[in-house]
Amino acid sequence: MLVMGIDPGLSRCGYGVVQTYGRATQAIAAGIIRTDKSLPTPQRLYQLQNELTQLMQEHRPNVIAIEQVLFQVNVRTAMGVGQASGVAMATAVQAGAEVFEYTPTQIKKTVSGWGAADKSQTSKMVQTLLRLPKPLKPVDAADAMAAALCHLAQSRPQPQSWSTT
Repeated sequence: MLVMGIDPGLSRCGYGVVQTYGRATQAIAAGIIRTDKSLPTPQRLYQLQNELTQLMQEHRPNVIAIEQVLFQVNVRTAMGVGQASGVAMATAVQAGAEVFEYTPTQIKKTVSGWGAADKSQTSKMVQTLLRLPKPLKPVDAADAMAAALCHLAQSRPQPQSWSTT
């Protein structure tokens, strides 16, 4: 299975792609998409859509795992993140991928074992889980990779408990 994680943002949108081979997981690609802050929002969203389309055509993910926007102190930032998230979801559907959303707490708890983990702890766990030589930079790429890893953990069949009753 090939999973692309996305940490949505209008200025910086993180992405991370992982491939599973049985129980083994390998990092395929990670990075960020930057949009030009001097452009109007519609053009920035179009730029984001084009970049995401190219990435999805290149990697052909089965699943897109997106970090869900729950709360932002800055309303303007929240709007941009929400718009970027919508563009990512629509682009994923157009590419034929399934879309799953995970809260930041779900992602942190799944990857680091603690739902209140900070970005450096989550980044370090991504590095450890994927056996990377160094943490992913910038942190948006690590957050996106964490979303992909969260999906893999959530979608794996859980061991069956057997009862004799």
